[in-house]
Amino acid sequence: MLIRPLDPAADLPLVAAFYADAPDYWLLAEGVLPGPEKARDFFTDCPPGSDPAAAHRLGLFLDDRLSGLVELSFGFPEPEDAYLGLMILGPWAQGGGHGARALAHVEALARQAGCPRLYLGVLGRNPRGRAFWQREGFVATGISRVTDQGDRVHRMMKPL
Repeated sequence: MLIRPLDPAADLPLVAAFYADAPDYWLLAEGVLPGPEKARDFFTDCPPGSDPAAAHRLGLFLDDRLSGLVELSFGFPEPEDAYLGLMILGPWAQGGGHGARALAHVEALARQAGCPRLYLGVLGRNPRGRAFWQREGFVATGISRVTDQGDRVHRMMKPL
């Protein structure tokens, strides 16, 4: 597995193709297929108070195929924290330990930035995702919010 930064201009077609091949998360989260705008948003979205220019937007490649996306931001929920805004693996990349390896890479980046904690949000209707995060050492913070689609998102945290 290769993990590398993605460039908004050069890699936008790859991200769009990945979303077309792996729409499961967006169907679960929003109930619709991700379109070209969702691929563009990958390069600009970040949590409140975070600097989009400081975020890491990474691609996970298996045999030269984009097989996962990661967005890591800094400064949320507290200025010293890191936030994993998105980590999606294509169905063909799941179950082989690639998620754990990608997470280890993200944690190393957050530690290098001096972050004491890594946060993320998990959809209430994604028990498989929540189980993964719990296996990887994340715990519920007790903070949640309701999305525009009516789903609850639970914040989880892992000390680094």
